[in-house]
This record gives sequence, structure tokens and C-alpha cells, in this order.
Amino acid sequence: MNASQQSITLLNDLEVVAKRLLIDNQDGHDWDHTLRVRHNARMLAQQENAAPLVVEAAALLHDIARPQESRDHGKTDHAVRGAQMARAILLGLGVQDNAFIEHVAACIATHRYRRREGNAPPATLEARIVYDADKLDSMGAIGVARALHFAGRIGARVHNTAEEALASESYSREDSAYREYLVKLQYLQDAMLTSAGRTLAQQRHQFMKQFFDELNLETRP
Repeated sequence: MNASQQSITLLNDLEVVAKRLLIDNQDGHDWDHTLRVRHNARMLAQQENAAPLVVEAAALLHDIARPQESRDHGKTDHAVRGAQMARAILLGLGVQDNAFIEHVAACIATHRYRRREGNAPPATLEARIVYDADKLDSMGAIGVARALHFAGRIGARVHNTAEEALASESYSREDSAYREYLVKLQYLQDAMLTSAGRTLAQQRHQFMKQFFDELNLETRP
């Protein structure tokens, strides 16, 4: 089996593992999200001339610890735990290249937007790509859709004012999609780490801004 065939086999195996772990996750970081991040990561890796196998493997595994973080209400850092799980998964699949395993694990460990104390920023091009690919899925039309889906799942209002949103807490009735835009989504374009990611983020940012501007106009008393 040549190197190309080995890469395809590894990615197919990782896809099976990640899908099994994420298919029933309901917090917005599910298998569909992983597939979209994988697509974004492939695209960015090609434009940035990054190592494609590292990027794609990390994209497939980046959220595998999300279900555990959800179950224990945030006590687990899904990025750190996901990196640990990725090492075990890759070793279990027969990967013997320790540098490759550690590179993939580092991409996963540094992909989250809200870093906890001690979390390092993405240090390699591949890690920055995985970070950007993940953030792009929180922007644009899909970002709005995910924010609305989350708000509906927790029983939040369809829309509220900026004052109501910013004065509220997470998981409250005022934790609307607009609140998510105000406290996080509108800042993502400035957090991108690659040139290709920044270009796509600017386009998606404009869509979100226009959407919420229009929603504010339509709901203004």
C-alpha cells in the first residue's frame, strides 16, 4: 500500500470513529458540524499550502470530546481531552509516526475560541487552519442557523433588543441568537489566523451583520 492509499485508509477509519462519537451529540457540535469543518479545513489547507493529512485528521477529530464536556457541564476541556483521545485513536489505528500524532493532537488542543487558563494558541500553520475552519462554521448563514437552533433548543426568545441580550446570562430566556452575535460572532472575523480564513470570514461577517440589521428593523416596535 503506497502513502496515498495509507492516507485514504486512515481518513476513512477516522471518519468512522468520529461519526460514532458525534452522531448523537445535540449541542451544535455534532457530526454535521465536523463535516463542514473538514470541508473548510481542506479548502484552507489547499490555499495556504499546508500539510493536508494533518489538517484533515485534526478536523475530523477536533470535537470528539464535546459529548463529554456537555455531559459534565463544562468541567472537561474538550480541546485538551480531545487531543488525548486523538493520540490513543491514532495509535490504535496503527499510526507509528509520533511527530504526526503530536502535530494532530496539537491542532486539536488549540482549536477552541474561548481558551481556558493554560491553553496555548495555535502554533503551526495546520493548527491555525483547523482553528479558522472551526470558526468559519460559526459565521455566515450557517452561523446564524446554528445560533437560532441553539436558542430554540434552550427555550430562548426568537429575538430581543441589544440591551436585553447583553444584560442577560447564558442559557437564559434572553440568550437569543442575537445575543450570540453580540457577544461572540461579530468578533470572529478579527480572530482569524490565516489569510484565506480572513477573506472568507469577512464575507460571512457581512451576511450576519445584514441579517441582524434586517431582523432589528422587522421587529422594532
